[in-house]
Amino acid sequence: MDWKLFVEKSKMQEELDSILIEENNKGYLSAFWEKESERNDSLVYELHLGQKFSLSKIKTGNVPEELIQKKPIPDSGFMEWNQWTLDVLEDLENRGYPFATIKLDSLERKGDQIFASIDLVEGPLITWDSVQILGNTKTSPRYVQNLVRIQPGEPFSQNDFESAGQVLNRSPYFGLSQSPELSFQTKNARPIFYLSDRNVNVIDGVIGLLPNENEPGKVLITGQLDLELYHLGGKGRDVAVHWQRMNKESQTLDISAKESFIFRSPLSISIGFNLLKQDTTFLNRFFSLDFGYQLSNYSSIRFFTNRKASDLISTFAYREIEELPDVADSRWNVYGIGIDINYLDYPIFPRKGMRLKSEFAAGNKKIIQNTGIPESVYQNLDLNTPQFTAEIEVEKHIFLKKSWGMWLRGNAGFMQNENLLLNDLFRAGGLKTFRGFNENFFFAKTYAYLNMEQRLFFGGNSYLMVFSDLGFFENPYYEIKEDYPVSFGAGINLDTGNGVFRFIYGLGKSNLQPLSFSYSRIHFGYLARF
Repeated sequence: MDWKLFVEKSKMQEELDSILIEENNKGYLSAFWEKESERNDSLVYELHLGQKFSLSKIKTGNVPEELIQKKPIPDSGFMEWNQWTLDVLEDLENRGYPFATIKLDSLERKGDQIFASIDLVEGPLITWDSVQILGNTKTSPRYVQNLVRIQPGEPFSQNDFESAGQVLNRSPYFGLSQSPELSFQTKNARPIFYLSDRNVNVIDGVIGLLPNENEPGKVLITGQLDLELYHLGGKGRDVAVHWQRMNKESQTLDISAKESFIFRSPLSISIGFNLLKQDTTFLNRFFSLDFGYQLSNYSSIRFFTNRKASDLISTFAYREIEELPDVADSRWNVYGIGIDINYLDYPIFPRKGMRLKSEFAAGNKKIIQNTGIPESVYQNLDLNTPQFTAEIEVEKHIFLKKSWGMWLRGNAGFMQNENLLLNDLFRAGGLKTFRGFNENFFFAKTYAYLNMEQRLFFGGNSYLMVFSDLGFFENPYYEIKEDYPVSFGAGINLDTGNGVFRFIYGLGKSNLQPLSFSYSRIHFGYLARF
C-alpha cells in the first residue's frame, strides 16, 4: 500500500482524477476508485481497472478533408485519439471556432475491440469585436488593438487573446491591473483589458563632480538633464529632450519624437536632432528620420536615413598646415537598417531576459573645403568617399535569487572610411556607457566593451551594486592607437515610489588616465517619474 500526503482535499481529488485519466488512456475505460476506509486523517482508496479495451479503427466521419491533411487521424489507441482531439480543438479555437466539440459516434464493440466514427461540430464562427479598455488609464482602445494585433471582424483566436495579456504587461506605458476577460455576444468576442498607467514620464537631473584638469586642486561640476514624455494622448506618442555638459566647453543636445501605428499599421515614425559641441574644436549636427515596423510581439525592424553635418569652430591652429588635420568640415548622408529583439520580462527594471539591438549604415561622406585652411591641403584628396558603420548591443539579465541578480551588457561597433576624421568617430565613456571616466571620454574607430554588475536587491527596484567594465577602443589619431581600459566601482539604486535615486562611485584606468583616486568619478542624481 502506497501512502501520499495532501494538505488539501482538492489536491487529493486532482491526483485521483489524473491517475484515472491515465488508465483510461491505456484502454481501461471502466476503471474507477473505491473508498475502502476512512480513519481520522487517513483515507484508503482502491483502484479497480476492469476490462482493457483497444480502439481498433476510427472513421473520419464529418471531419473536413483539409483538417485531416493538416492533422492526420490516428489509426488506433485511446491515448493517441485523446491527443488528436486536443490538438484539433486547439487548432479550431485559434481559427474562430472556440465552441467546437469532438466525440466518438456510431460505437461498435467486438470483444475487447472498439470501432467508432468521429462526430465533429464546429459551432458558430466567432469574430473579434472592438477592444474594451477599463481601469486607470488614458490609453486609446485603437492603440491597444494595434499593439496586440486584435482587429474587429477577424476570426477569434485563443492564442492571440492569451499573448495579448503578455504583450500589454510588457508595455513601458502601462500594465494589467487584473486578468483580461472575454465577453461573447452573438457570434462576436469582445476582449476586455484592465490597464493601469505606469509612471514613465521622466525628469532626470544628474550632477557630476570631476577634477578640473585645467585648474589642479579644483572641482569641475558637470550636468545632465533628461526630459522624456511618453504615451501622449494615450496613442504611443513620445517626445524626449536630453542635454548634457561634459566639461567647461563641451555640451550635447538631443531632441526626438515618435509616432506609433501610422495609418493603423505596425509602422512607426521617429525624427531626431542631435548637437555636439566639442570644446572649441568642432560642432556636429545630426538629423535623423526613422521608420520602424513591428515584426512580432518581441521583434521590430527599422529603416533610417540620417544627415550629419560637422564644422570646425576655430581654424586658427590650422592656418599653415600642409596636410588634412584630424578634424575637418564634412557632410555625411547615410541610409541604414536596424533590428531590435526584446525578451526582457519587464520594460523599466527587468530582472531576467535578453535584448539584442544592431544596426548597419552606409552613405557618402563629403569633405567641405574650409577657407580658413590652406587650399593646398585639399589637392589630390578624394573629397567624396563611402563610409560604413555597424553597431551591436546585447543585454542579459540573470535572475539568481529573489534578492540577487546579475546584469551583463556587451557593445561593439566599427567604422570604415578612406578619410576618417576625429569628429566622425564613435564616442563612449560616462555613466551610461563606460563608467569611471568622463562623459564621451573615448574616441573610437572600432570599439567593444562589456559592462558587468552584481545586484543585491532589497526592494522591488532598489538594489546595491558592484560593477566592472572592460573595453577595447581603437583611435587612429592617438600615438598608442589601441586602448584597453578597465573600471570598477559600487553604487546604489533606490526606488522612492515616484522616482529613482542613484549614486555611483567609479575608478577607471586607460592609456590617458592612470588608476588613481584623484581621477575617481562620482555620479549621483534623482530620476523623477510621473
